[in-house]
Amino acid sequence: MAEITAKELELISDALTTEGLICKKARAYSKTLTDVDLAQTMTKIADEHEQRYSALLKLIGG
Repeated sequence: MAEITAKELELISDALTTEGLICKKARAYSKTLTDVDLAQTMTKIADEHEQRYSALLKLIGG
């Protein structure tokens, strides 16, 4: 695999921050929503962002 440049590492770091924040917020919303369908949708969104977070983390060897 090719070496990751400093700029790419910076972009991945920014993406990790964003994905982590979205995941946390979606999970928090899913626990506070009273509409079951909306809560399930928020859980699904959180799961998708968590998967992206994990994939990005693997890129940098985490």
